[in-house]
Amino acid sequence: MFYWLMKYVVIGPLVKAIFRPWIVGRRNIPTEGAAILASNHLSVSDSIFLPLMIDRPMSFLAKSDYFTGKGIRGWATRMFMKATGQLPIDRSGGKASEASLNTGLSVLGRGDLLGIYPEGTRSPDGRLYRGRTGIARMALEAHVPVVPVVMVDTDAIMPIGRSIPHVGRVGVVIGEPLDFSRFAGMEGDRYILRSVTDEIMVALQRLGEQTYDDVYASTVKDRAPAPPAR
Repeated sequence: MFYWLMKYVVIGPLVKAIFRPWIVGRRNIPTEGAAILASNHLSVSDSIFLPLMIDRPMSFLAKSDYFTGKGIRGWATRMFMKATGQLPIDRSGGKASEASLNTGLSVLGRGDLLGIYPEGTRSPDGRLYRGRTGIARMALEAHVPVVPVVMVDTDAIMPIGRSIPHVGRVGVVIGEPLDFSRFAGMEGDRYILRSVTDEIMVALQRLGEQTYDDVYASTVKDRAPAPPAR
């Protein structure tokens, strides 16, 4: 009920009126049953516009930091993340990664839609980067299709580091579902997982025509020079 109220009564109508988002390919999302929506990631606002523009409810796996803030701002952020169907995950690796995988599988096991950013983090410069194989493992273990999604111009209205968005139009382009049933039972093979993940990234690149760089976005961020001391 809370999700419905936020999407159709409180947040949704206001966001649509201000940013006038557009969507292409809405029919490519299955009308029922579980599926993974694999999206490029340009801005924190991606997790707002995608759920807003599709008819079915969906859940995103979001970093746990968004749910642990202090004070009024932390409370507001936490409530907003819950209202938009986001689930906290720990990205520190190891057992935390396994727990994140299980969280995603539980969503798919209910027959719901799960949103994932295969790059693992926001693009630092608008390029599309190498995908993490967790998405492939989820798709194969849950036996679900993967629907490629491209967010358009969300980085223009809310780039990294900005907390209040510019006003501008954004878009969502949804491609045809990818079927990986031919790899059933192979979720333990790391070469298969890499192959499936790369196929997803190729679909995203063709759909959005972003420049592709075959390195992890997190690696590019780590290499960036630190801001000058003040």
